[in-house]
Amino acid sequence: MNIKLVKDFSKVYDAYVMPKFEGEVKVYEGLTGEEKLVLEKLIEKKEFTGKKGTSISCDLMHKGRLVNITYLGLGNKEELRPYEVIEAFYKALKGIDGEILVGTHGVEVSQVVEAAHYSKYDFNKYKTDKKDPKEVSFDIYVEEDTDAICEGTALAESVMLTRDLVNEPANVIFPESLAHEVTLLGEKCGFEVEIFGEEKIEELKMEAFLSVARAAEKRPRFIIMRHMGDPSSTEIHGLVGKGLTYDTGGLSLKPSAGMANMKTDMGGAATVIGAMAAISRMKVKKNIVTVIAACENSIGGNAYRPGDVIGSMGGKTIEVDNTDAEGRLTLIDAVHYIINHENVKEVIDVATLTGAVLVALGTSTTGVLANNDEMYKSLEEASHVAGERVWRLPNFPEYKELYKSKIADLKNTGGRFAGSITAGMFIEEFVGETPWMHLDIAGTSDASAPYGYYTNGGTGQIVRTLYNYYNKK
Repeated sequence: MNIKLVKDFSKVYDAYVMPKFEGEVKVYEGLTGEEKLVLEKLIEKKEFTGKKGTSISCDLMHKGRLVNITYLGLGNKEELRPYEVIEAFYKALKGIDGEILVGTHGVEVSQVVEAAHYSKYDFNKYKTDKKDPKEVSFDIYVEEDTDAICEGTALAESVMLTRDLVNEPANVIFPESLAHEVTLLGEKCGFEVEIFGEEKIEELKMEAFLSVARAAEKRPRFIIMRHMGDPSSTEIHGLVGKGLTYDTGGLSLKPSAGMANMKTDMGGAATVIGAMAAISRMKVKKNIVTVIAACENSIGGNAYRPGDVIGSMGGKTIEVDNTDAEGRLTLIDAVHYIINHENVKEVIDVATLTGAVLVALGTSTTGVLANNDEMYKSLEEASHVAGERVWRLPNFPEYKELYKSKIADLKNTGGRFAGSITAGMFIEEFVGETPWMHLDIAGTSDASAPYGYYTNGGTGQIVRTLYNYYNKK
């Protein structure tokens, strides 16, 4: 696939895709005579006015060549949201190939570039009977010079990177191989990478993280990514991703059906990796450090057990109520590390943490806990631009009673009720006074069926929100 910007549309293409706002439907300027009349009659017959969600398409002869012309209705220009642009162009571009001219009148070019990339995404690397992809090139018409193709490509490729990581099976992506992929990505995108092995993790006294990792044959890695985009500032932003590359549930073993898709339990890690790729490629002027405590939660004779009392890097003791509540145990050590060793001024953790968030919010909305109103406001604004829905959950002090332990400082579950809230607040116990947000993406990071401009499997949701959060704040 080839994408480039053009200022001239005198060339004849196989297909033309043109945006039209409500009440502003004009026939493509390159058409004259009978071909123009045909399209005008079609517009009249279909009563196409540019209403959002509508489109018309037809084949006609243009300069001696059979071409397809599609008009996309985008509705009222003032009410148009960025994700609606991406979704409209995605649907129009997905089913066509050849040489295509894409109009951008009245819309952001970067969003059209994103749509073009997503329209050809297909995770089929393990299919032996896959067909060779058809040749396709997108010439995106612009009226003036712009570098929007750079941002659109960086965002799309970072989202698709996240999708790929989530879609890869656990025998391909495990702690060591994930660390290797991040190292290569750092070299490509320009961010610094540091990897801690088990000896260093033990030295740092990450007991909660190591307890989860204890029984797995694939040994843990602690991954650090640093983007120092503003050398003039001492402020550092922290980002943490849950990196469970596979989760059996440990000795609190999941049923077989519940384990089938647990390769996706590193969706938080994949999301922050994708965000760092976009941030570094676009040279965002922020200092951002990202960490991932990568491991597998497995079973074995040395596995941690329900009833055990374990320590943590932050010093608090934890009664293990359920070994399947493991993500929060890895995250508390990661959060403590990034606050106390990387000196971040604020921290966001991203995790496929609870099934309870799906019960509360379904698969379209990411649940958020925050101890800082301004942080959440900035995240909400960034999510509106990205078209990725977030919803703030309460973290009232009464909920703390649910995960108190009789024999330790805390226990790692809060019982049946308010599961997403108590899981997030468990992490909050290790944050101290640092501004913090927790994003539970268990419902949004993976799709069982295509929707919007997402395919089934990894969605890459929240990558664009995080990019907007750091780039626009």
